[in-house]
Amino acid sequence: MAADTKLEAIRKAVVDRKIEFIFAQFVDMYGRQSAKLVPAAYLDALVEDGAGFAGFAAGEIGQLPNDPDIAAIPDLDSFTPVPWQPNLARFACDVTVEGEPWPYCPRTILRNVVAQAAEQGYEFKIGIELEYFLVHLNDDGTIEIADKYDTLEKPCYDIAGLTRQYDFLTTVSRYCNELGWGNYANDHEDANGQFEQNFDYDKALVTCDRAIFFRYMVHTLAEQHGTIATFMPKPFTTLTGNGAHFHMSLWKDGANVFLDEGDPRGLGLSEVAYNFVGGLKTHARAYSALTAPTVNSYKRLKIGSTSSGATWSPVWISYGYNNRTQMLRIPAPGRIEDRTVDGSCNPYLAAAAVLASGLDGIARKLDAGEPNSENLYATPYRDLIDRGLRALPSTLHEATVELEKDDVLRAALGRTRENEEYVDYYVRVKQEEWFRYHEQVSSWEVREYLTRF
Repeated sequence: MAADTKLEAIRKAVVDRKIEFIFAQFVDMYGRQSAKLVPAAYLDALVEDGAGFAGFAAGEIGQLPNDPDIAAIPDLDSFTPVPWQPNLARFACDVTVEGEPWPYCPRTILRNVVAQAAEQGYEFKIGIELEYFLVHLNDDGTIEIADKYDTLEKPCYDIAGLTRQYDFLTTVSRYCNELGWGNYANDHEDANGQFEQNFDYDKALVTCDRAIFFRYMVHTLAEQHGTIATFMPKPFTTLTGNGAHFHMSLWKDGANVFLDEGDPRGLGLSEVAYNFVGGLKTHARAYSALTAPTVNSYKRLKIGSTSSGATWSPVWISYGYNNRTQMLRIPAPGRIEDRTVDGSCNPYLAAAAVLASGLDGIARKLDAGEPNSENLYATPYRDLIDRGLRALPSTLHEATVELEKDDVLRAALGRTRENEEYVDYYVRVKQEEWFRYHEQVSSWEVREYLTRF
C-alpha cells in the first residue's frame, strides 16, 4: 500500500475512532520506551517531520549533550489504537538526525539486517513467547508474588491460578485480539505468579513492535489492577526466570524455506535451516550479549534447578528435537526456537543478532552437527565438556568479551558516529553496567563472609 493511501486510512481511523492523541514512541539500547504525546490534529506534521527529542536525555541512543535533536519518524504500518484508552493511538518510530537514519536506533539496526536478508530473497519471521511475573513491592524494597494463594510447588498450567487472575489475563487477551494479533493461548507458567500470553508470529519488525507494545500494555494494566508486572529475567532466586523465546523461520516467495518434510534426520528442517542452526551455534556466545543483555540474565542461564525442578533455560550450545533442555529446540517442522532470549532483551537488537548469525551460517554453509536428544540438565558438566560441548557465557561481562571479538555481528550491527562500530558502543555501555553491579556488596556476601575471616 502506498504511503499516501496508508496515511489516508490512518486519518479515517483517527476520525472514526475519535482519537485525540498519538504517542510517537521509540526505544533506546535497553528497550526503554520514550514517547511524545501529540494531538491528533497534528498527525500530518508528525508523519512529515517526526517528533523531536533531546536524544542525550532519552537514554542510551548514542547522543551527547551537544548533538542535534533526534526526530522520531512514525512507521505508518505500526499505527496501533490503544485499546484501554480509546482516544489514544501509538506509532512505533525510527530515529533520525538531520533527516538521516540514526545508526544507534535499534529499530533501524533491525531494519538494516532484515534488508540484508531481503537482498538474498529471504523474509525473516518470528514469534516471541513473553513471560512475566505479577508482583507486589514491599516497603522494604523486596518483592512478593501478587497472588498470595499461588503457592503450589509446581504451579505450571494451574487452573486455580489462572482463575484468580482471570480478569487481568482476559483483558490482555481481548486487547491483543482487538488489535488483530491472534492471541491463541494464555497460561500460568512454571513459577508462582508467572504468566505467558502468546500471539501469532509475523515479520520480524512487526513482531518486535508488538513485543514492545505488549510490555507497555501489561505494565500499564497491571498498575491499574494494583500490581507490578516484571519481565526481569530472574526476579526470584528459587523460581524459574522469564524467557522471551524466539520461534524463527525464513521465507522466500511465500514459502517457508526452513521446512522439509522429507528431512532424513526427522526434524522437518531443510539444509538451509541446518545451516542457519550452524550459524546460531557458531555465534551464540557472542549474541547472548544481546539476547540475554543484563547482569540478571545470567542468573537465569545457569546450571542447576529451581524449586519446580528445572530452570527451563539453556546452558549448553546445542540443538535438537522437541527438547526444552537444548539451546535451540525444534518444536515443529520448519521452525527453530532460540531459548537464550529473555524478558530483558531489546527485541530489535536480539532479532538483528540472531538473524545475522543465521545468515552467516547459510552463507558459509556451517554444519549444525548432529541433533541432541539428551536431558542436558541431568548429564554431568564434566561429561559434556569432555565431549566437546560449549557452554554459554556465565556472566554479562563474559558475553560482551565474546561479542567484542565477533566480526560478523560487528558488520551486521553497523557503524555509528566517527566510524565507531555499534558493537563497541554497546560493549562499552554494557561493561559499565557490569562494573556498577560488580562493585556492589550484596547481602549474600555479608552472610557468607562476615564472620568467616
